[in-house]
Amino acid sequence: MVGAGPGDPDLLTLKAVKAIAAASVILVDDLVGEGVLAHARPDARITYVGKRGGCKSTPQATIEQLMLEAARAGENVVRLKGGDPFIFGRGGEEVESLRRAGIEPVVVNGITSGLAAMTSLGAPLTHRDRAHGVVFVTGHPQKDGPGLDWARLGESAHGLRLTLVIYMGISSAARIQAGLLSALPASTPVAVIQRATLPAQRQCLTTLGELPDRLAACGLGSPAIMVVGDVVLGVRAALQDAALAA
Repeated sequence: MVGAGPGDPDLLTLKAVKAIAAASVILVDDLVGEGVLAHARPDARITYVGKRGGCKSTPQATIEQLMLEAARAGENVVRLKGGDPFIFGRGGEEVESLRRAGIEPVVVNGITSGLAAMTSLGAPLTHRDRAHGVVFVTGHPQKDGPGLDWARLGESAHGLRLTLVIYMGISSAARIQAGLLSALPASTPVAVIQRATLPAQRQCLTTLGELPDRLAACGLGSPAIMVVGDVVLGVRAALQDAALAA
C-alpha cells in the first residue's frame, strides 16, 4: 500500500519508487499524479480504481476484492493511493480487509496534500506565534452520517490556537463557514489550494466571512484543501517577500 503523495512525482519517497518499480499489478487511485506511473515497469498491469467525490467511483468492496485476487495469484501488488494511505485514503479499511484474509501488507507513507498544499505557498501549518497545533478533518461526511460539529471544532480551534486543514470540503464550504463563524471571527484567514504541487495548481487567499463568495469568484473546485487559521498570514508574507525579491 503506497502513498503517491500530492501529485508531483518528485515528492515520492525512495521506498515508494522501489515498490512501484517492482510491482506486477498496480491498482491506482484517481488522484495519483500522471508522472508517478513513469516508475512502473513496462509489463506491469495497471488498473484504475478511481475515487473522487461527486464522480462515479469503483465500489470499495470491488477494490478490496481485486487486491485479494491479485495477491492470492502470487502477483506483486501495489495499491497506489494519492497523498498518504492512512490520511483520508481508506487505507485503514483496506488493511483490515487484507488482514482478515491472512495477508499482512506493507504500508509506504506519502506526503499528504494537507501538508504539501501550504508548503507550496511557503507557509507552515504550525507556528509558535500563530498556531500551537493542527487538526486534519474531512468536510465530506459519511453517507447518512451526521458530519462534523463545525461549531464545536471552531471553539477548539479558537481556544487552543489550532490550524484547521479541511479535506474534501469545497462542496460543503457554506455549511463549514456557518458552523465555524459561531466561534471564529469573520476575519479569520483562509487559504484554498486546488491541485497542490501540480502545474495546474491554483489558490485563493480569503477570510472565513468571505469564503463561499471568493470560492465562486476564483472558480476553484475539487480536489482542493482548505486551511483555516492565522498560519495563512504566512502565505501573504511569503508572497510579499517573493514580490520584493523579484
